[in-house]
Amino acid sequence: MALNSKTQQCLLFLLLHSHIAVKSSSPILSADPPTPEPTVYEILPKFGLPSGLLPDSVTSYTLSKNGEFELNLKKPCYIKFDYLVYYKKKITGKLKMGSITNLKGIQVKRFLFWFNVDEISVDLPRTDSIYFSVGIINKKLNVDQFRTVRSCKADALMRQAVEDGGGNKVEVGLLFSY
Repeated sequence: MALNSKTQQCLLFLLLHSHIAVKSSSPILSADPPTPEPTVYEILPKFGLPSGLLPDSVTSYTLSKNGEFELNLKKPCYIKFDYLVYYKKKITGKLKMGSITNLKGIQVKRFLFWFNVDEISVDLPRTDSIYFSVGIINKKLNVDQFRTVRSCKADALMRQAVEDGGGNKVEVGLLFSY
């Protein structure tokens, strides 16, 4: 049985109208609010590393599934741990359980020289030690000094007592800029 064109138009109108009505009356699916991305300070402990390895001035970071990361600081800066540490504005590396490898952007001052920190690692299971690889040198430090996230300084002003030539000690500031 053939329908005339008016009947076909009416049926098409009813079909479209009923589809719109069904769609608008269906319950709205409410998605949970998006979970905020964890901060880099929350991620480090998940890999067994202390959150205080980085200064408090991280502005952004990316972390790929294979562990490669890039993070940015507000500006380059210094923190005094057992040694003076310099952080470039951009830091990259590869995050693994218990270590950061291929590290670029962190340097440590030893004597009068600055050395690139290539790797940071901890014992698994955890101990009180953390290890820094600088070239072929590995340095073991107490992990406690890296548990708290610290503020970064724009320069490396260090105070030191020196003799003035007459036997008197005078405090002077030594500025180590990069």
